[in-house]
Amino acid sequence: MTDSGAGQGRIVVGVSGSLGSLTALHRAVAEARRTDVEVLAVLCWTPPGDELGYRRTPCPPVVNAGRDAAVARLRRALDEAFAGRHAGVRLRCQAVRGDTGHALVRCADRPGDLLVLGAGRERGRLARLVHPSVTAYCVRHATCPVLAVPRPPLQHDLEALEHGHGLWEPAGGRWNCSR
Repeated sequence: MTDSGAGQGRIVVGVSGSLGSLTALHRAVAEARRTDVEVLAVLCWTPPGDELGYRRTPCPPVVNAGRDAAVARLRRALDEAFAGRHAGVRLRCQAVRGDTGHALVRCADRPGDLLVLGAGRERGRLARLVHPSVTAYCVRHATCPVLAVPRPPLQHDLEALEHGHGLWEPAGGRWNCSR
């Protein structure tokens, strides 16, 4: 990526509203400040029942509602990421219909683009078979560099709590479950 301005590429960042994607969004904005390029925040969505279900039973109002929900989710994610303030860079947002990996690779198609992704949740073998990794797909198929931002430490803690493991304080020998 060059430092010569917006005409030389952009930073495309996948946003879903998850903690990992918000971390990736912050990293993309930091990189955009450093390189003076535009950030394109992309939220990918599919109609209820995915594309195959929609092809079987097309219903334009359902697709419109799905698109509107995706746009609202993208706006919420940006508000959460920047507390409703200006990000300090040129930022465009787009809700794109399609499978996440394919759509992100299609969006990051210009010379000089950088695709930024947040690492997702840790998943078991079966979950990876059913829903392959978006990051792995993008690394294999993107024509531009891909930056995979590691999961934030808070995400590890939240996942442990979700799975009922809690947080253990070895020094105090007690559960740390503050409210």
